[in-house]
Amino acid sequence: MHRSAPRLTRILACAAVPVMLLVAGCSSDSDGEKEADASASASPDATKSEPAVEAAKFAGLPDPCSSVEAKTVKSLVPSAKSKKGTRSKSSDASARGGCSWNGLADKGVKGSQYRWLDVGFTRFASDQTLGSGAARAGDELSKQVKKTEATDGAKNVATEPVSGIGDQATKVTYDQSKTGEDFRFATIVARTGNVVVVVNYNGAGYAGSKTPSEETILKGATMAVKDAVAAVADANAGPAESPKASGKPTGKSSAKASDDSAKKPSEKPSKEPSKKPSSSAGSKSSD
Repeated sequence: MHRSAPRLTRILACAAVPVMLLVAGCSSDSDGEKEADASASASPDATKSEPAVEAAKFAGLPDPCSSVEAKTVKSLVPSAKSKKGTRSKSSDASARGGCSWNGLADKGVKGSQYRWLDVGFTRFASDQTLGSGAARAGDELSKQVKKTEATDGAKNVATEPVSGIGDQATKVTYDQSKTGEDFRFATIVARTGNVVVVVNYNGAGYAGSKTPSEETILKGATMAVKDAVAAVADANAGPAESPKASGKPTGKSSAKASDDSAKKPSEKPSKEPSKKPSSSAGSKSSD
């Protein structure tokens, strides 16, 4: 019995060695996993961030009363009370603005023709919470179309998408009786980038004069909204991007000038001063 005791002690000691190594190994692996998890959580790649919203295309708006070409205003409202238009009030001209023209063309015994034209602009900035300016403008376009369709007293309402105007556009036509006369209306709501343009054009015949046709009113609204959409781009273009700002001739006039210059023999500057292209090419006419 006395001799077997040391032997039993040695056997138990040897048996305990693998157990200790196993425990140590588990402890080491556990610590390594914790360190790996901590490292992963601290890694910038593991941190998820929301994608940035698309930047707004336009930073400003045009002068609303200059946004429609003077010749367009003259054609649509020939007897306008103010050719320069009546500006709507705005607390922030870079985000919202509008202008209107109206007039009555008195034709004596043949009656009179009344016309009204107004244009409005709303610009939306991109916001991480609210979304991109373009998306917000798209929502506004839908709201304006629905608002027009719900006009009090509107009859024969017709709504259709329009191509070739800005990024998207919708037209709404309807009839309405006011002041004892039948009026014809056309509203075109267009989006260009992050800007919404709303053009209203309407007319009526007084004293026996006929109500203008839907085609006439819709054609006029289309002319005005195309001017207004182009004005947004012009207002945000740099000097090198805008022909109106640079005053440089474009298209056929530029090509013709080059051809004429090539045909003429070179002359000394002292005898014949060089001719400069007109700075009025491509610029808006104004009243």
